[in-house]
Amino acid sequence: MPLLHRYIFRSVFATCFFSVALVSFVLLTGNAIRDIIMLLADGQLGLWMTVRLLAILFPYVFSYALPLGMLAGILLVLGRISAQHEVTAMRSAGIGVLQMTSPILLLAVLGTALSLTVNFYFGPQARTSYREELTTAIRENPLGFIVERTFVRQFPGYVLYVGERDGRQLQDFWIWELDEAQRVRNFLRAETGYFDFDEETNSLILVLQRGQSEFRHPQEPENFARPRPALAFERASIQLPLDRIFGGESFRRKLSWMTFGELRAEAAALQTPEAAARPEARHQLLQVRMATQEKFAMAFSVLAFALLAVPLGIRVQRKETSANLALAVALAMGYYFLLIAIGWLDRYPALRPDLLLWLPNLLFQGLGIFLWWRLGRN
Repeated sequence: MPLLHRYIFRSVFATCFFSVALVSFVLLTGNAIRDIIMLLADGQLGLWMTVRLLAILFPYVFSYALPLGMLAGILLVLGRISAQHEVTAMRSAGIGVLQMTSPILLLAVLGTALSLTVNFYFGPQARTSYREELTTAIRENPLGFIVERTFVRQFPGYVLYVGERDGRQLQDFWIWELDEAQRVRNFLRAETGYFDFDEETNSLILVLQRGQSEFRHPQEPENFARPRPALAFERASIQLPLDRIFGGESFRRKLSWMTFGELRAEAAALQTPEAAARPEARHQLLQVRMATQEKFAMAFSVLAFALLAVPLGIRVQRKETSANLALAVALAMGYYFLLIAIGWLDRYPALRPDLLLWLPNLLFQGLGIFLWWRLGRN
């Protein structure tokens, strides 16, 4: 590799590496705040488990960070060397734009191959392992949620209050069951209670002992003029699925956690005569195809961003980091908005949204090729 190519390759690789690391850190922090940090602050997770969960989650966020990091890295390097007239000097020496930027295109191809591997294997494996580890941590220490004399709201649809905690035994237990409008539907109070775990349903079982329950009117739970009788009980249990504790996962979202082989197996299973007879099978098959194509499109977005970033970086001629980062973020937001908007078309299979997921890539690549042509003419 000539000296010039090594110089450009090293500069772009180093900048892209730090850009991807920065974006990964931001995405990882966002996921941590949503799922982990509050559990750590409340003493529900230990520091070592928190670090372990963040490390497990890294490949998953890397699949989203790589395209944006590559885009930002290329814009930063080419914007800087163009502003310093290095590009003008190279072109004056008879070096064409394509020859000059061939190391960047090579890096983009390698990034695309890496992104395919991460999107279809390491990313789904990381997300699955992360959820399994977090579920195990909560299952092994369900009482970590419970803080004495504090309203506990981590269980969707319920508010819990415990007057005193003695080991696994909870005393003076209050629980409010909420409806979809977050109004109190039922109220239970028990002398004691404890948590158990049901492996078959992957649920926490809250067992209450020696208490009473008060049921509100289902249509008017806040109308106290229509009282309902209170019932005493010796023992009662409430099932709390761990999926609900983590916000629940739809069929569509679970598909993003599948590897390429699992997606193919899922598509094959939905095309069997038995499965095809179900009304929802056709829509689920479309979702599988969309999840597969989305992973492909996300991987090839690395190449699409590179094709657009090279002429943009040379033409913009800005060496300010903030300006180039702002441009990268704006382009990435436009790309992801188109991707999300196309995802909303999954209810219209006639439009072939699984193929339309390639539209953002085609638009970015087309615009990039046009800018390359304009750059070559100038």
